[in-house]
Amino acid sequence: MKEINLREFYPEIYKTDLFISLPDEVVDVLVEYQRKEVAYRRRTYRHKAFLSLDYGDDIEREAVLFTPTLQEIVERHLEEERLYQAISSLPEKQRQRVYAHYILGITLMDIAKMEGVSLHAVHESIRRGLRRLEKILEENF
Repeated sequence: MKEINLREFYPEIYKTDLFISLPDEVVDVLVEYQRKEVAYRRRTYRHKAFLSLDYGDDIEREAVLFTPTLQEIVERHLEEERLYQAISSLPEKQRQRVYAHYILGITLMDIAKMEGVSLHAVHESIRRGLRRLEKILEENF
């Protein structure tokens, strides 16, 4: 038998210390539940999931608890490497524009202003670059 303070487990209900004796198994379950609850709150904070997305199908819980497997991490890394290799094989202007727009998230209008060219020229360059990327990725990978 272990003695626990109920105020530590239920601070909303017990405002003062109240010690009780419980079987070891029950205490272990309570401690494990408390650890999991703290870990869940920490993951929710880290993933910025402050607002509940749950609508009966545990969307929030799945988003916070998702951990990719080692194989998924390696595959994602390899795909990123292939993509960067393909981007690096584009002509310089297309490479810069595709990278700026899709990787850095710069708008087409901002790219056009930075380079001093028309919006249409940037749009066409990126469109051609994407077509070329598609061919490169199909051929090599």
